[in-house]
Amino acid sequence: MASLDRFPLHYLAAFRAAAQTENLRAAAESLHLTHSAVSQQIRGLETQLGFELFARQGRRLTLNPAGQALQRAVLKMFAELQTGVIAATQAHGQAAQMLRVTALPSFAQRWLMPRLPRWQSLQPCISLDLHTSQQVVDLEREGFHIGLRVGRGGWPGLVTEALFHSPLIAVAAPALAHRLIGKPSSALLEEPLLGDAEDWQEWFAGTGVRAAPVVVASFNDAGVLLQAGEQAMGVALARELLAADALLDGRLVRVHAHTVDLDATRDYQIVYPEALRDDLAVRAFCDWLHAEIAALQQRLSEAPTPA
Repeated sequence: MASLDRFPLHYLAAFRAAAQTENLRAAAESLHLTHSAVSQQIRGLETQLGFELFARQGRRLTLNPAGQALQRAVLKMFAELQTGVIAATQAHGQAAQMLRVTALPSFAQRWLMPRLPRWQSLQPCISLDLHTSQQVVDLEREGFHIGLRVGRGGWPGLVTEALFHSPLIAVAAPALAHRLIGKPSSALLEEPLLGDAEDWQEWFAGTGVRAAPVVVASFNDAGVLLQAGEQAMGVALARELLAADALLDGRLVRVHAHTVDLDATRDYQIVYPEALRDDLAVRAFCDWLHAEIAALQQRLSEAPTPA
């Protein structure tokens, strides 16, 4: 493996972009490089390390375990580097900056807000103006720098970075969950179910149970759904990453190992205007988000899963 003293750090920028987009052409566009240049840099990085970082399936790249481990370190490194650059800019005498961010209420409540103190400690010179809405906001017309959206991407005039793809899992308050763990999935049909009936039908079908489940309550906001689960209203079918903090601190417990893998139209994306592609504060916030997601996914992968 190459010494870090002579390590080509621009390879890591190519790696970061390829890991986020899972596509060399998209990575090249984000870096203003050619497809072949990014491909060569990725190959060069793997050669220097002595092992591959991606599983290649046609045009799609998927991180292997070694790549996932390196991604966590690289995201943290870039976030800290951005912090240093912004601090240097402030020391040079330039004014502090405010980032205006719009997000879904559920994402802001369940995932973003608990992490904002860490952002504030890292970037005290960048203030956040956080706006929550169920509606898609026109970023440029409304004066927002960053949007956190659900969808496939490809919004005109906006750069899109994949933030996370998260399956649906069945969770409940501890007392109810521990009564169900280890029982067949059909046992859940006897319990109050929370969430979308069609999603529940797909969940049961994936476990081999053909049924038309009846839900006792559905919600237009995932944060409220998870709160209902925490209040022991029933078993909730919710996104794993939005439920992650409650799972890790014991407010919610998974009741079954089966998951529903949602399609790409329900992925979370970071978007920002093309004109802000090279903005230091925007880049710092995006890198911080990616680093936080990677750290949380690592913690979830180490947590026990019910049989």
